[in-house]
Amino acid sequence: MHRLIPTGKAARPVAFAQVPQPVPEPGEALIKVEAIALNRGETFLLERPTPGLLPGKDIAGLVVQAAADGSGPGIGTRVVGHPAQGGWAEYAAVPTHSLAALPDSIDSVRAAALPLAGITALRLLRTAGSLAGRRVLLTGASGGVGHYVTELAVGAGAELTAVTATPVRGERLAELGATVVHEVAAAQGPFDVVLESTGGPDLPIALSKVRPSGTLVWFGQASRTPATLDFFQLLGGPERVTIQHFHYAGAPYGSDLAALVRLVEEHRLHPQIGRVTDWAQTADALVDLRERRIRGKAVLLTGGAR
Repeated sequence: MHRLIPTGKAARPVAFAQVPQPVPEPGEALIKVEAIALNRGETFLLERPTPGLLPGKDIAGLVVQAAADGSGPGIGTRVVGHPAQGGWAEYAAVPTHSLAALPDSIDSVRAAALPLAGITALRLLRTAGSLAGRRVLLTGASGGVGHYVTELAVGAGAELTAVTATPVRGERLAELGATVVHEVAAAQGPFDVVLESTGGPDLPIALSKVRPSGTLVWFGQASRTPATLDFFQLLGGPERVTIQHFHYAGAPYGSDLAALVRLVEEHRLHPQIGRVTDWAQTADALVDLRERRIRGKAVLLTGGAR
């Protein structure tokens, strides 16, 4: 079968290799992959790939071999999955605890756009707590996570301000009900909750906009610049602010995937997909995603996707 593997080259980060089909463990199902989605964090891993890296965490496809232990979906079930790695291939072995069945109403393109970004959004908002009637600031909002967070938070009753680099990147967020600004400094605080994902100089500015006893949840560093906090500046800011680190990872993922599927089926969540193309174009899409030339998710088709 064909698999995309790292090359270590900035201009062409992945290339096809012919490899054996994976052999599932007892608690894994074999999936014929129909669509894969890319994440910007994966572009960073591909800059200096570690030995044995097999990229690919977001897939949708068809179960062609059920798990030997009897768990999970049966043969012929359309699924969305979140494997630990190895999803950018014609076939992937995925733990059944990280699969969810798809209804006929959700195609593979939208399904593949759900896992990493959608699970991150769900778990991030659970960390933030009840948002009804609360003022929320979201930085780095124009990517896949930002779109999901915005739609879910506004739907939960939050008054959300989203920070994007340009007006074009903020158009969809405004349609979803967010107030859009283009610099953290322009956000009109104070905020009950700040969801911060850019790091660098933006984090201390965002922190200064938290109300007393409010919360800042730090879940990324998209600027790739370390943040520095000055204790003495904190003394002049809001009192008793909680700073919390967040990372989404931790299987099982199946229940969260099922929740995302249900939200899409109920028209309460709408994946924002900026590019759909054949997976022969994966290297180009990775470069464009890294350079922020794609809004929302990039989805690649391996062939036969519905």
